[in-house]
Amino acid sequence: MTPPTDFNDRMLSLGLARVSEAAAHASARLIGRGDEKAADQAAVNAMRDQLNMLDIKGVVVIGEGERDEAPMLYIGEEVGTGDGPAVDIALDPLEGTTLTAKDMPNALTVIAMAQRGTLLHAPDVYMEKLAIGPGYAKDVVSLEMTPTERVLALAKAGGVKPEDITCCILERDRHEDLIREVRETGAAIRLITDGDVAGVIHCAEAEITGIDMYMGSGGAPEGVLAASALKCMGGQMWGKLLFRNDDERGRAAKAGITDLDKIYSRDELVTGDVIFAATGVTNGSIVKGVKREPNFIETETILMRSKTGSVRRMIYRNPIK
Repeated sequence: MTPPTDFNDRMLSLGLARVSEAAAHASARLIGRGDEKAADQAAVNAMRDQLNMLDIKGVVVIGEGERDEAPMLYIGEEVGTGDGPAVDIALDPLEGTTLTAKDMPNALTVIAMAQRGTLLHAPDVYMEKLAIGPGYAKDVVSLEMTPTERVLALAKAGGVKPEDITCCILERDRHEDLIREVRETGAAIRLITDGDVAGVIHCAEAEITGIDMYMGSGGAPEGVLAASALKCMGGQMWGKLLFRNDDERGRAAKAGITDLDKIYSRDELVTGDVIFAATGVTNGSIVKGVKREPNFIETETILMRSKTGSVRRMIYRNPIK
């Protein structure tokens, strides 16, 4: 039988879940061991092995650096058997290497897949990000607004007071002014040490996580992954690339980006249908971490498809051999 060449997201979704699960299994052995690089490499190796079993013509467009940084899953690396549909791959084999090394919450393995040419080839630079969950009018907040204006606009749209809004922000020195301004509105802030993909996803399930809005700067590659998740779950997101020097502007040019001041909407970061999978490594607010018992290992994976808007949570129990 000739493998299908169209993007059969329904059939590929379970394969994608296996990829993230394998990476979580591998990195879980390093939880609390204090070795970030070893944990990340274990996840990379397992993810690559599983990707190469899928009947796809895959290219990593969001990965872990350039080709000379192998053995990481580098940008431009071809994965899959070479049969089947041509797809873009965005991945973070271990989002939260520090969280894993220190046995802190919300470490995940994350991967997204879409038709070739539909994921923004974001260079490895910073991106200013803003995200909210579903249920709001289009563009109720924007990156052009000040943080104060965003909080007030979201509160008004939700029929609540600013004091009822909670924002998620990465705890970084560069965000000191942002944090101060948001708190002056009366809004609460949940600071996270790492893992801004998870931070953005929190907005899509505000009734569970208590997070209404995400804002701040973080990695641009993670921005594409977060947009992939929001495209499946619902919600709005905007991102603007930030450049500190000519080298970073050169990376953008290499990725084919010519408008350095462009603000990307969610659907410009991810222009077509996408599937997304994330598996917990350490316990978190999105999925549970890897659980080891005497005879088996158990993981929880969230698997999503934008075409149907489906969100599936799966518990996978695998015997220890």
